[in-house]
Amino acid sequence: MTSTEPVDYHGLTPDVLLDAVEHCGYRTDGRFLALNSYENRVYQIGIEDSNPVIAKFYRPLRWTSEAILEEHEFACALAQQDIPVVAPEVINGSSLHTHEGFRFALYPRQGGHWPELNTLEHREWMGRFIARLHLVGASRTFTHRPALDVESFGYRSYKYLLDEGCIPAHIETAYRTLAEDLLQQIDGIYAGLGDISTIRLHGDCHPGNILWTDQGPHFVDLDDCRSGPAVQDIWMLISGERHDMQAQLIDIMEGYQQFRDFDHRELLLIEPLRTLRIMHYAAWLARRWSDPAFPQAFPWFNTPRYWEDHILSLREQAGMLGEPALVI
Repeated sequence: MTSTEPVDYHGLTPDVLLDAVEHCGYRTDGRFLALNSYENRVYQIGIEDSNPVIAKFYRPLRWTSEAILEEHEFACALAQQDIPVVAPEVINGSSLHTHEGFRFALYPRQGGHWPELNTLEHREWMGRFIARLHLVGASRTFTHRPALDVESFGYRSYKYLLDEGCIPAHIETAYRTLAEDLLQQIDGIYAGLGDISTIRLHGDCHPGNILWTDQGPHFVDLDDCRSGPAVQDIWMLISGERHDMQAQLIDIMEGYQQFRDFDHRELLLIEPLRTLRIMHYAAWLARRWSDPAFPQAFPWFNTPRYWEDHILSLREQAGMLGEPALVI
């Protein structure tokens, strides 16, 4: 199994990453700490007589520079509206920098903890936060960043896994038949909804990408921002049995609709979007398997057991696609 997106971080030595930060005008104190990030390489860098900064070195070939700058522009537009998102530092007129062939951005360090979202107050607060983000997201469109759609997350993922021989031979036919049926179902659901608005989104809005402080929630990264339906930034915040998700959704939407209207038809997309995410996640791991960080972080991936469980998850989704949508 090979990756279509080769990556070489071998040249990103401690000297290179410290020199990169110093070329932006900071005086480092020689300390650095690698932070938890698989897609990019992210470090906390010590600064003399000041707070540390966060340096994010972008994965080569993943995004064009224009797409990265659109991410930065979105973050800065949110910050200008006092929406709590950690925006990149603008240094010498630019938020995107290059050193020794690596593109990188610098961010202020921001603390916080995993959001529990186990109270009505916190869920409503999260709803208001997402709605305000969406108000800014709807004010402009992305030109260089892709959309979250059935083609990119579904069909391309399915095709990649089969073309690269990722699926074990003894379950390849089962996977092919199941994935094709799911994609046809999802296409039908989208077609039945007609014209659904798409806006600039966070795109990967699960609790692990949110930090909570006494001042409430904030995002520290918009690396996966894309265009898509508003419900994409909502459904990953609910979990559990159907009655649990129903109650959580009502609380989140109570806060959301204080700031922004919501098209209730999008509730029919929750399970299709969940299915697409499952397919995309498997293909993402496969595409990144040549990066040494991935076998170390995901040792269970690419085993027969993993793919058998993957098919079970997709079969569960086949059942969920036929269930009535949640309501608010």
